[in-house]
Amino acid sequence: MNMMVTRRALLGGLALGGGAALLPQAAWAWKADGTALYPATSAFIRGFVDRRELAGTLAAIGKGQAEASFFGAGVQSLSDGVPVGPDTLWRLYSMTKPVTGIAAMLLIEDGRMKLDQPIADFLPAFANMKVQNTPDGSITDVRPAKGPITVRQLLTHTAGLGYNIIQKGPIKKAYDDAGIVGGQASRLPIPGLAPVTPAPSLAAMADRLAALPLVYEPGTKWSYSISLDLLGRVIEVASGQSFDAFLKARLFDPLGMASTGFSVAAKDVARFTSNYAAFGGALIPFDPATSSIYLDQPPYPFGGGGLVSSARDYDRFLAMLLGEGETNGVRVMKAETARLAMSNLIDDSVDRKGTFIDGQGFGAGGRVSLPTSPGGEGIFGWAGAAGTIGFVHRGLGYRVGGYTQIMPPETVSFQGKFGETVFQDVMR
Repeated sequence: MNMMVTRRALLGGLALGGGAALLPQAAWAWKADGTALYPATSAFIRGFVDRRELAGTLAAIGKGQAEASFFGAGVQSLSDGVPVGPDTLWRLYSMTKPVTGIAAMLLIEDGRMKLDQPIADFLPAFANMKVQNTPDGSITDVRPAKGPITVRQLLTHTAGLGYNIIQKGPIKKAYDDAGIVGGQASRLPIPGLAPVTPAPSLAAMADRLAALPLVYEPGTKWSYSISLDLLGRVIEVASGQSFDAFLKARLFDPLGMASTGFSVAAKDVARFTSNYAAFGGALIPFDPATSSIYLDQPPYPFGGGGLVSSARDYDRFLAMLLGEGETNGVRVMKAETARLAMSNLIDDSVDRKGTFIDGQGFGAGGRVSLPTSPGGEGIFGWAGAAGTIGFVHRGLGYRVGGYTQIMPPETVSFQGKFGETVFQDVMR
């Protein structure tokens, strides 16, 4: 099967026309309490299915430590017609980043590493990094970095590292050639996107990354990057466990997140979503659930974008954050560690103009709102490349998750407008 989806369609956004004939005529909606409590959000997420723009949508909203309300519309896959639900499995992509960030904070709490410790203490290959004289320019025209990469900088995308989905020119090609990637999308060839073979392990990825120059001086600029994936390797060395095993032992098992991991088991395929791209007015399943790339173990656990989870599971993670390290009688981290993780960890001198966090802060793998930010102070969270979004609002005492599967997410306004729609409900 060959799918004609262009690079522009996947990465740059493509408006969906009116001919999405494969979508169901009616949405499945349920959990009436959520619809009643959050009418604007309910109408918002239903609208995408009713307009035949998305196959399925789901919202998960909880106040304090009370049970969340789950309400949705549409189906997991257009081909099977199974309604979405709280235990449907979604590709989180970059919503993985806060999970990795919190895992690193656990090791800081344990005293196994420090926030401002050079990562070369764990990965010596990063001791003497070079920096491109021209960002995204020549990878041989370089200078010695003025300072070391620290744990804080990996947590906050200020280490100067690149990302093959962001960078251009020689450094992007070098990342691709070395298999330095933050996730996978499909088994299918995607015209316009060069095929990339990921490095065979986190250790190999880290070693190959250390051999390439940085794009920016460490600690000077916020630039979305591979840093949370590299942090997964630091966690392995600092903990003495594989990264995925550490996540399971310290977060997933204690929180009861049994549906969260880096692949989908055969027994769970029936509740897994398909991932779609818009093309020619239709939704194309470029990663169908029944033949998804997520059915295999990944070459390495992508700490920046590799997790699959359910809305129920991720709500447990968010409840722990809102409970400052504790939920349902289980404490996984100290309150002061949780507060630090959700605080702004970047200095005012860090350049963030024109970035995803322009005018805002950043904590342990997630954006942090400031007093002047939209929605006010107290928001911590992040979003994913297939349309998901998850955050806590500590000021209002809410935890919020929005779920769909469309790439790029800018194809529709689901992800971009979800948070403000929820605020309409909780502030009324």
